[in-house]
Amino acid sequence: MGRILFVVPPLTGHVNPAVGIAGELAARGQQVALVGHTGVVGPLVPPEVSLIALPGEITAEQRGELEARSRSLRGPASLKFLWEEFILPLGDSMARDVTTIIDQWRPDVVVVDQQAVGAALAVRRSEARWVTLATTSAESDDPYAVLAGIGNWVAQQLHQFQVANGVPEPEATRTDLRFSEELTLICSVPSLLRPGGHPSHHVFVGCAAGVRRESPDFPWTWLDSDRRTVLVSLGTVTREAGGRFLRAAAEALLGMSDRVQGVIVAPAGSLDDLAEKAPDDLLVRSFVPQVELMPSLDAVVCHAGNNTVCEALSHGVPLVVAPVRDDQPIIAEQVVRAGAGLRVRFGRSTPATLATAVGAVLDEPSYRAAATRLRDEFTAAGGVVTAAHQIEKLLP
Repeated sequence: MGRILFVVPPLTGHVNPAVGIAGELAARGQQVALVGHTGVVGPLVPPEVSLIALPGEITAEQRGELEARSRSLRGPASLKFLWEEFILPLGDSMARDVTTIIDQWRPDVVVVDQQAVGAALAVRRSEARWVTLATTSAESDDPYAVLAGIGNWVAQQLHQFQVANGVPEPEATRTDLRFSEELTLICSVPSLLRPGGHPSHHVFVGCAAGVRRESPDFPWTWLDSDRRTVLVSLGTVTREAGGRFLRAAAEALLGMSDRVQGVIVAPAGSLDDLAEKAPDDLLVRSFVPQVELMPSLDAVVCHAGNNTVCEALSHGVPLVVAPVRDDQPIIAEQVVRAGAGLRVRFGRSTPATLATAVGAVLDEPSYRAAATRLRDEFTAAGGVVTAAHQIEKLLP
């Protein structure tokens, strides 16, 4: 039995892949613990994985304030905000707190989310082996190809962060805390990225979706096998700011109700007026069992969050993507470049533009064919099984 520690930031989209892999390792008999902020991480951790709480809980009010401040930001401004207001402050606290946890728990391997740079610094100072978990493939897809200045700025921030935390200048210059020199697990497949080689210790694991929360109240009998089913989801953060987009998507799907039914993930009460008018055509829920629902879907409309995109493509489901910020434009570009979907503008989408895009991915065979090819690649990648196997290879 090995001792394996996972460290995650307080972001649901980053926690879910870690939980999936941690659960697979625990099922194999490994001793597994997950480090995170209990308010976000706690409800997602299965009972077979121990939870080690980080001090300084991030409150819902603090998260809401950060989200409100970032809501209008796009492009480089959004990326700078992410680093200055979230990644680096979180890194400072994790560099201290995760060091203490590693000293006390004494893991053989520490699996660190790519955005938990302070935890990466902590494990490099220990005797444990370091694995990076890249829950998005954006950093491996030449994200700064047309924004070299931003890439240099990020590298400079990481360098200064290390020096400020006591790393000698030469070591800080040659070390990138986003990528382990031993093993980096990437939640995607190579065909979605630009052509180019990747180091042998960078392993694409496909979709790392594990067992998700059960949803006993989901009305599976509502699904109509005679119509195509389209899911609309903006993830756990974007949906709170996506009311206009969700309503436009709902109206678009209602206009196609002779052949389409829509499942929309939206804040409670936000689309009740539409759902009540057409209960057989539109199902609105604040939570759906997304992974379990994928085999029943014909298309997905989303914000190009990497988890949702990989879950859809791993089931051969084409997409309409409406990226908002952070890595989402890069993931959206991957979908379009692979021919597995269409991109629309989040801030300017209307019921008409969304109906056109959804109709295209449903009716034009090329999108389903591309998604099917990617499904086969995701299957071959192995998901949580491959990720667990790679981590176990580092155990003593």
